[in-house]
Amino acid sequence: MGAINGTQFIERINRLNANIWLNGRKLAGRISEHPAFKGILQSKAELYDLQHDPTLKNKLTYTDLDTGEVMGLSFLQPKTYEDLVKRRTMMELWARHTHGMMGRSPDYMNSVLMAFASSAAILVGRKGCFPEHIQALYKRAKENDLSFTHTFITPQTNRGQLAIPFSEKKPISARVIERTEKGLIITGARLLATQGGLTDEVLVYTGGGIFHESEAYAFSIPTNTRGLKFICRESFISSDSAFNSPLGSRYEEMDTILVFEEVLVPWECVFFYDNLEAANDFMVQGCFHHFATHQAVTRQIIKTEFVLGLAGLLVETINVGGYQHIQEKLAEIIVGLETMKSLILKAEIEAETDDYGILRPNLRSLQAATIIFPRIYPRFSEIIQLIGASGMVTLPTEEDFQSGIREDLDQYLQASCRTAEERVKIFRLAWDLTMSSFGTRQTQYERYFFGDPVRLSSLLYKSYPVSDNMKQVTNFLDIDCLPE
Repeated sequence: MGAINGTQFIERINRLNANIWLNGRKLAGRISEHPAFKGILQSKAELYDLQHDPTLKNKLTYTDLDTGEVMGLSFLQPKTYEDLVKRRTMMELWARHTHGMMGRSPDYMNSVLMAFASSAAILVGRKGCFPEHIQALYKRAKENDLSFTHTFITPQTNRGQLAIPFSEKKPISARVIERTEKGLIITGARLLATQGGLTDEVLVYTGGGIFHESEAYAFSIPTNTRGLKFICRESFISSDSAFNSPLGSRYEEMDTILVFEEVLVPWECVFFYDNLEAANDFMVQGCFHHFATHQAVTRQIIKTEFVLGLAGLLVETINVGGYQHIQEKLAEIIVGLETMKSLILKAEIEAETDDYGILRPNLRSLQAATIIFPRIYPRFSEIIQLIGASGMVTLPTEEDFQSGIREDLDQYLQASCRTAEERVKIFRLAWDLTMSSFGTRQTQYERYFFGDPVRLSSLLYKSYPVSDNMKQVTNFLDIDCLPE
């Protein structure tokens, strides 16, 4: 089959009929027609359609050497610098189509699965590990252009360092309660599956720091697996009108809690189980962080470009570009953008081939980007709010412009260089990006995309060769280095 189109994607998701709960009710009918999900599914369908655009096909797909089929380029295992650039170009095109607002566009999880497959050899010969199952899933995923969500976070029941999470009678954190001839039986909950229920499969794995074998597992199962339930938060779509909610109506992704009620995970779906060592080092030794971060930073760069464009449009619309404090605010966004762009290019230029022939982008540069962006994106949001000022909270709706007060709106809401309707469209976009439920979720999402920024900073500090720089100073001072 290879690269699918949007219609095929929508039909496949509708057929799944996953067990999704929203506002206390189990969803029924075609998920693509539900008000809370039709926008995001249509936006994803558009991405798949781009793969068949004659002007973009060569940039979004590649021909698999084994099968001769045309496949999505985010599945490509990079062996050369040119491959890395091809991957980034593909991800830029998809991100630009969604303005960087879709944090879980299919290429993110495709990159994750590709990284898993590229590092599967780490698990060879280890107890309870099935690297061949990872390879089989990767092959099936790229040949059928499957879509995935993932979950690796445990519920926030007790974050204390000395917490003992296994004293409860019924598991809270999803864990293996039985090992059978057919497979593992999983019971409990996991967070935080973005687009849960809206993909072909769910990739479930540990992010490390596991102390109990019953949680030391990784697997992928179909979204409609018996006993698997998706509990949605409330929808952040304020309106299905693209005028009133230009971003939320298109890109509201939905976040879900996954509940496993004695879910059978067939052995052929299991990557590893009951192996603490594998659970804690596969993600570290493998190339997951390299490629997941490469995709995420690419998207964040495109998102920053969109934010800069919107800020510039606000400035132009109300003619405040002559003020130095406004110029300084836009310069902040420009500096952030150029910093992120420089880091991803540096990561590619300094890429190194690993023991398995995969060219990994430099992780330290990518780590720096993941620490910077959670700090600057909330500031970008604030800058948009500060430029827009009171104009952000005096916004009529599409219905107002279609009513008897249109003449008043045209007169009193016009801008220096734009009509009232154009001005309101621009300001409603700014509001939806920074002040609506959708917008505030975007800010929180970017703050914690890769976890706690403080923890990320600590990891970079511990792994960075600061001692090399210290040695330069001790040599200059003609003093001895202390033993490490």
